[in-house]
Amino acid sequence: MKKVIVSAPAHPLLGEGLLLKGYQVVDLPAISYEELQNEIVDAEGLVVTTRIRIDQALLDRANCLRWIGRLGSGMELIDVAYAREKGIQCFSTPEGNRNAVAEHTLGLLLNGLNYLSKSFNEVKNGLWLRNENRGTELSGKTVGIIGFGNTGSSFARLLSVFNVRVLACDKYKKGFGSTYIEEADPQKIREEAQVISLHLPLTAETKHLANASFFSSLKSNPFFISTCRGGVTHTAALIEALQSSQVSGAALDVLENEKLHTHTEKEKEELAFLTSQPNVIITPHTAGYSFESFEKMAAALLKKI
Repeated sequence: MKKVIVSAPAHPLLGEGLLLKGYQVVDLPAISYEELQNEIVDAEGLVVTTRIRIDQALLDRANCLRWIGRLGSGMELIDVAYAREKGIQCFSTPEGNRNAVAEHTLGLLLNGLNYLSKSFNEVKNGLWLRNENRGTELSGKTVGIIGFGNTGSSFARLLSVFNVRVLACDKYKKGFGSTYIEEADPQKIREEAQVISLHLPLTAETKHLANASFFSSLKSNPFFISTCRGGVTHTAALIEALQSSQVSGAALDVLENEKLHTHTEKEKEELAFLTSQPNVIITPHTAGYSFESFEKMAAALLKKI
């Protein structure tokens, strides 16, 4: 029987579907890289998330591997080019969690504009500060979306009821403008957007795209959001932008290093600064991890195998 390793938590629908397709499902959601090196030798399929790097050394041991299925969108931990050289197909499932990411992004934006987390923390500490927590309406604003794939376009769809102007750019996609969405270049977004939201994969091209140069070129003091990958934003540059008021605030669902127990002293200082700011919100990479998306990603992957 064909063997599939599920190397991360997955909805039961996935295992059930794989069994119906004739696979032996080896469910090892906590497997380590070293353990996977031994287990993968006779596997035909591999299901992954963001826990384990699938590199050349691992792929060279995968003598029978025919496909790798990614629950989610980012493929940065998989050496896709090398896998394809070896005849291994690689699938991702961004359609499964795009709505979850879009809703989370909208939640972060409304939270940030209206100081919801900040004022709640103050109330818990016995403070009732109304003037200090006066919110800003999203209606009438210009929202810049950098990356108009699955999540960027889903976020734009949710914005349609807010009477906003959307400026969107995507290097690899054209012809998506509509009544309220305007295709724009990155410079126009940096100059005119009052909200900027990143929806990009992490690649050599996008690594630290939001750097010191990016933040210094902003003209409208935007609220900055990233729900894509931590490495797209240079944390030190974001901190400098907050300190110099180049951005009015920030909401992050991702960090450059999300393994907090491995943080260097510098990383600890950066996170301590960010979490102490009243205009910053950080969530633990949960944007695409809703109960619904957990099932949708499994269903999407089954269709592609």
